[in-house]
Amino acid sequence: MAAMFEKLAAYFEFSFVQYALITGVLIALCSSLLGVTLVLKRFSFIGDGLSHVAFGAMAVAAVVGLTNEMLLVMPITILCAVLLLRTGQNTKIKGDASVAMISVGALAIGYLLMNLFSSSSNLSGDVCSTLFGSTSILTLSKTEVWMCVILSVIVVAVFVLFYNKIFCVTFDESFSKATGTKAGLYNLLIAIIIAVIIVLAMNLVGSLLISALVIFPALSAMRVFKSFKSVTLCAAIMSVCCSALGIIISILAGTPVGSTIVAVDIVAFAGFSLTGAILGGIKK
Repeated sequence: MAAMFEKLAAYFEFSFVQYALITGVLIALCSSLLGVTLVLKRFSFIGDGLSHVAFGAMAVAAVVGLTNEMLLVMPITILCAVLLLRTGQNTKIKGDASVAMISVGALAIGYLLMNLFSSSSNLSGDVCSTLFGSTSILTLSKTEVWMCVILSVIVVAVFVLFYNKIFCVTFDESFSKATGTKAGLYNLLIAIIIAVIIVLAMNLVGSLLISALVIFPALSAMRVFKSFKSVTLCAAIMSVCCSALGIIISILAGTPVGSTIVAVDIVAFAGFSLTGAILGGIKK
């Protein structure tokens, strides 16, 4: 045990480990805050759909030779978040159908472009790394870390400032509209924030595992707590702890970062489910 702590302390002296922990914790925090809202609105798979869109955008960025993929990936993902919101309100195309259409289409086009125009000698490895995460979280530059910090602060600030409005839109959108709240505007705000989080999380867990960061903390907290504030706080704390623990385990054991974090989330979910079953839920 002492040897493991010594090894961990030695790793913490490296800047790339510090950067990975900072970025991972911030992404986990942002994901959990909006995750509760998405789960309660039964729109959890918007994260999955937008992650596929981000994969397609990354493929396009690679084809056109952009050195900074974020310049293309972020606007396209935000645009698709808005489209998902609009088409989801269309009576002819329901929300789940629109998510399926956009996500599958973007995933297919992205993979097609990578096959047609890729100059890499290890295409399958590149695709697998993008979909399931890679060691890129351990090779972040200081600029990328600062960008993550700034965007995360903006996301948290927006959530705190508009907490009451988000709460109202989450639980009773019709009543919110009746009381003068611009529900459409706040739904749009939620969609844009989720798009930003998805793009930030690509380097952490990969495009296919991003939904886990959004869904598992919220569902785990709901097993024990009942109020919106309690669930949100619990989900945020749990998500941050699982992300940090997953990154540390990944570094020590040499396992994939994204998959390790999701595995820790699954264990935590099982623990919260057992606790909720024993206690019967804590009502606050």
